[in-house]
Amino acid sequence: MIMKKTVFGTMEDGTEIYLYSMENSNGMKAEVINYGAILANLYVPDKQGRIEDVVLGYDKLEDYYANAANFGATIGPNANRIANAAFALDGIEYKLDVNDGKNNLHSHLDLGYHKKVWKAEESDNSITFYLEGPDGEMGFPGNKKIKVSYTLTEDNELKIHYHATSDKQTIINMTNHSYFNLAGHDAGEIYGHILTLNAAHYTPVVAGAIPTGEIAPVQGTPMDFAEPKQIGNEIDADFEQLKLTGGYDHNWVLDGEAGTLRHIATVEEPGSGRVMKVYTDLPGVQFYAGNFIEKGAGKRGAVYDYRNGLCLETQYYPDTANKPSFPSAVFGPDREYDTTTIYKFEI
Repeated sequence: MIMKKTVFGTMEDGTEIYLYSMENSNGMKAEVINYGAILANLYVPDKQGRIEDVVLGYDKLEDYYANAANFGATIGPNANRIANAAFALDGIEYKLDVNDGKNNLHSHLDLGYHKKVWKAEESDNSITFYLEGPDGEMGFPGNKKIKVSYTLTEDNELKIHYHATSDKQTIINMTNHSYFNLAGHDAGEIYGHILTLNAAHYTPVVAGAIPTGEIAPVQGTPMDFAEPKQIGNEIDADFEQLKLTGGYDHNWVLDGEAGTLRHIATVEEPGSGRVMKVYTDLPGVQFYAGNFIEKGAGKRGAVYDYRNGLCLETQYYPDTANKPSFPSAVFGPDREYDTTTIYKFEI
């Protein structure tokens, strides 16, 4: 394993931001930065041995300051949406930033973990980022200690491990917001990617992409990826759920037992031959097809646009803070947050 650390950029206050590079003997290389604990680059060989970067992102630190699409970012303390930007715990109501219509999205667009400078510690094949979140920050209770580790293995696995503690009951529901294009980050639309989701149900939404609380079967709908299906086949189908979100942008209820690490998704890109398998111990995954990527400059001269990347954001269900029937994302003194997601590449 080859490990390198280089300066990625310097913030206005003089803080240096570093790029940490991990490369295995197969030529797979993951590069992360301690601003936002962001996965900036992910180089993976194809069936011909050609190595290409398969995640969308930027060359410069300054571009990550805005990063409206959250390319590669670690989202926290809560990923996805909370209805009416508020929730109650132990009889106390907590108000959050109103930043997505009347709702809250990704905790806070400017103060969330994707915009923090993290402390970093290197080991032989991993980088661990550390952050502390004070009580009341972004409206969330509890003094929190957060740890996120990226590990690259010789089996072409990128493992992301999250751990957090809080001295009060709070909501913790983190994710990685990488956009994958297995033909290469600059290859354009992802319609030809073939997706399988090991999920017989999903959580339907109302306007604003807030779940209704229903657990609905995917069978017989465009939401059914139980068998391999090209993403473009039904993404614009005449189906109310897709119209509400401009395409796929929903939480799927994963098969198997939450808390156990299991295979939950496979993405195949026929041209390159790359295959990505996703494993997690979490109960849900948000499949987002990049419906709101705005046309703009990306890394190495690329221009990114509508549906040029796909996200598989492992998570607790959206708005679980207000849905008692959903798996609980409440953590505190008696329950630590500890979860692992793996993106494994094959050809």
